[in-house]
Amino acid sequence: MNILNGFESGAIEQAVAVLTAGGVVAFPTETVYGLGADAFNPYAVTKIFEIKRRPRFDPLIVHIYSKDWMFDIAEHVPVLATHLADRFWPGPLTIILRKKSIIPGIVTAGLSTVGIRMPSHPVALELIKTLGRPVAAPSANPFGYISPTRAKHVIKSFKDKVRIVLDGGDSQFGIESTIVSIAADDDKVIVHRHGAIPVEEIQAMGITIEEKKGNDTCEAPGELPYHYAPVKPLIIIDTFKESLLESSSFLGFIEKKEKPTVRYIKYLSQDGDLREAAANFFSHLIDLDREDISVIYAEKIPDKGLGKAMMDRLKKAAQKCVLQGVEKYDGS
Repeated sequence: MNILNGFESGAIEQAVAVLTAGGVVAFPTETVYGLGADAFNPYAVTKIFEIKRRPRFDPLIVHIYSKDWMFDIAEHVPVLATHLADRFWPGPLTIILRKKSIIPGIVTAGLSTVGIRMPSHPVALELIKTLGRPVAAPSANPFGYISPTRAKHVIKSFKDKVRIVLDGGDSQFGIESTIVSIAADDDKVIVHRHGAIPVEEIQAMGITIEEKKGNDTCEAPGELPYHYAPVKPLIIIDTFKESLLESSSFLGFIEKKEKPTVRYIKYLSQDGDLREAAANFFSHLIDLDREDISVIYAEKIPDKGLGKAMMDRLKKAAQKCVLQGVEKYDGS
């Protein structure tokens, strides 16, 4: 594995050479680090699934350099989609559109739609621009595990499985993009995944929001019931005043004077700032997921704005315990 400073001369060119040859590289975005391949090369995209051990029915997001590229890969771009792109791109919003045949079926898990976004991180944009083609990329972590927000997280997960990691510093948002689609009559936005763009900001544009109704089709990343999970079991609690195991980690929302008697503690924010909390979210979870603990306790986060996205991730991570029928972990 070759770790390169993405801002230094020659780093982008080396990464592009790997992508052009059908390889895979890890690169920074403003949300989390991505594991990317040429979106037009189905053989290269296959390597992403193999490296991550990702199920083939879970579609990937396609990253573009310019809003104009959306029209090159989407069969139809609704007016509402252009309004969203004008408002939030470059940035952490993914828009699901009907795809053109130029996008291989493996990218979209055989679906007729594709999730598209234009990242704002300068290293990501320069990588895509220099390649001259869209990059298909999920988060750069083993499937189902916590998403990486630092290059060292990628290195820890994949070691020699990825030839190049472009280091672009800590991710700005620290949580994945919000994913939406446009209703058939182009009159409302359907939310598939809460993320770094709070839905309230979309509603502020005068747009009607609707939550995606559950079905058997996985149309976007993160829609599976169990995801974003640490190795150790995670249990969501109302407050640390509950009886907690000493051999545990605790993820708190706001730092408090009174501290739980656990082995490791991380607080997402000093004063309840949701942006600060989101930026720290995955990084803190990775730090708390240690071999010498039995469980991670996570304090509930306000279910508003970016808090919706973080609670969504916690609920999916907690499914490990729920699926095993464990509500209060006893250390066994």
